[in-house]
Amino acid sequence: MTEKRIVVVTGASRGIGYEAALALGRAGWHVVAVARTQGGLEELDDSIRDAGGSASLVPLDLADPARIDELGAALNQRFGRIDALVGNAGLLGGLAPVGHIDPKKWDQAFSINVTANYRLIRSFDPLLRQSSAGRCLFVSSAAAWKGAPFWGLYASTKAALNALAMAYAEEVRNFGISVNLLNPGPLRTRMRAQAMPGEDPDTLATPADLAPHIVSILEATDGRTGALYDFPTLSWKKLQPPQ
Repeated sequence: MTEKRIVVVTGASRGIGYEAALALGRAGWHVVAVARTQGGLEELDDSIRDAGGSASLVPLDLADPARIDELGAALNQRFGRIDALVGNAGLLGGLAPVGHIDPKKWDQAFSINVTANYRLIRSFDPLLRQSSAGRCLFVSSAAAWKGAPFWGLYASTKAALNALAMAYAEEVRNFGISVNLLNPGPLRTRMRAQAMPGEDPDTLATPADLAPHIVSILEATDGRTGALYDFPTLSWKKLQPPQ
C-alpha cells in the first residue's frame, strides 16, 4: 500500500471532498478520507473500493487541534510520509452584515476554514517533506476578493486562508512541495444551496465535474506553486502582484 501515493482529503464525506477523494482513489492514490460524518465516509469507502482503489477512513472534527496532531503522528507511523493534502473542509458561517455577524459563528468559521488548515500544515509539514513531490491544494473562494455585501465572514476566512497558503508556498518552494489554491466557483453543493436558496441547481456544474481537475493539479509535474486555479475559467492566476 505504501507504494501508492498517499493523499489526505478533508471534508470527504460529501460534495467537493467526496468527489475529489473518489477521483483520486480511481487514479491510484491511497486516500486518507477525513470528515465528521461516519456514514458518508463509509459510503465513500465503498465507492472507492468498487472502483478498485483503497482508502483509510478518519472520523475527525477539525475543530479539535489535538486530533489533527494525532492524525499526523498516526500517518507518520503507518506511512512515513504523505504526498498530498486537499484542504477542502469549510463552513459558510451564514450571511449577515458585518456588524451583525454572530461572534460564535465567526469563531466556528475561522476554526474550520483557517485554523484547521494551519494545524494540518503544522502536523503534516514533516510528512510532506518526506515525499518526492509533495502537493497541497486548499479550496478558496472568489468571495475572498469580491467584497460582496453580507459575505464578510466567509470572505474573511478565505482571504486569511489564501495568505496562509501563499506564505507556506514560498517557505517550502525549495523543498519540492507545491502549494496552490482552488476557486471552484458556483457548484451544486449543500453550501451553495444554503447561500443561494433560490438558485436552480441544475444550472450549476457539479463537484464531479471539478474532481478530475483536482487530480490533474496534484499529479502535475510542472512545479507550479503559489497560484490559484480558477475552475470557472479553467485558468491559473497569480494572487501576488508582480515584483
